[in-house]
Amino acid sequence: MAAKEAAIDEIKALGFSRFLPEVHKKKGKPPGTIHYTGKERKEEATIDIIDYTKISLEEKSTKKVEDAFPYKDKKSVTWINVNGVHDISILEKLGANLGLHPLILEDIANVNQRPKVEDYDKTIFVVLKMLAYNEKTKAVHGEQLGLILQKNTVVSFQEQEGDVFNPVRERIRKGRKVIRSSGSDYLLYALIDGVVDHYFSVLEKVGEGIEELEKELITRPQTKTQADMYRIKRELILLRKSVWPLREVIGSLHRNEMKIISKQTKPYFRDTYDHTIQVIDTIETFRDLLSGMLDSYLSAISNKMNETMKVLTIIATVFIPLTFIAGIYGMNFEFMPELKIWWFYPLVWLVMIVLVGFMLFYFRRKRWI
Repeated sequence: MAAKEAAIDEIKALGFSRFLPEVHKKKGKPPGTIHYTGKERKEEATIDIIDYTKISLEEKSTKKVEDAFPYKDKKSVTWINVNGVHDISILEKLGANLGLHPLILEDIANVNQRPKVEDYDKTIFVVLKMLAYNEKTKAVHGEQLGLILQKNTVVSFQEQEGDVFNPVRERIRKGRKVIRSSGSDYLLYALIDGVVDHYFSVLEKVGEGIEELEKELITRPQTKTQADMYRIKRELILLRKSVWPLREVIGSLHRNEMKIISKQTKPYFRDTYDHTIQVIDTIETFRDLLSGMLDSYLSAISNKMNETMKVLTIIATVFIPLTFIAGIYGMNFEFMPELKIWWFYPLVWLVMIVLVGFMLFYFRRKRWI
């Protein structure tokens, strides 16, 4: 076990930590045990509450989970957003208040979950990845997002503060007709759709990086070009790993007979399903482009090597007969009558020049140079 952890630490040092789950430290504990598996966080968890109807809106930010309890029995739609799943006490208290299954709470705290959807009759649990693009490091970072849907309540669990839901909040604040007049199932759709729409922004940044690499590949390929191609390829692997299972999740939400999701909301999930397919197609297109670019880079390097070897071979071939001639007359034999003829030295030079000219003419005729 120690060797396994050491190997994982070594790989993380190379920048592959985003593709590896944390070493599971829950071994031996019973199912339903809440154990946080993410990075250690010291900041205090916060809770944002938005409660609304067609004509009313209430917003509240708090650090006390008990402030969210009164909204459970209200007929309005309530969105409870928890920033920080590292605080196990909040998960336990909120789970007890909402009557959440222990396995749901376990999966929320385990931030290495694969995107999935689970139907608990009166509760629907959805896990997906919220992605962001870092302009400085030019890397894609993923954060697990857990969503709970109940009759009039949606609870979202994030690893840390900061998300892609500001457009949804603005639609609620501005009193947009559809979202304010619909139920909690539509709010669930809006949150999932917001995450999927942000995938396009991430892909746009990745696509810009691919375009820059393509220009560099055509004009001046370098060793750094190959490293950048492998870096982007790793980002696409992370994207594919995050998005591919989401197709099944959204497909289940609009196809299966889930009591909490109304027939009016199902077409919206179908629209999000189409967007997810577009994201997957774009990722696959980018992967094909990168594979082609990598092949082109290797071909360019190989051609460059061949050109260099061709020049060196021609130089060596030209000097072989000259070396032969110089070698003969460089030998210390006692009887070499040519050495006593005054015009023989320029004649040797003339022979060598004519020989070089003939060889270059022959190479040119054969289109070797």
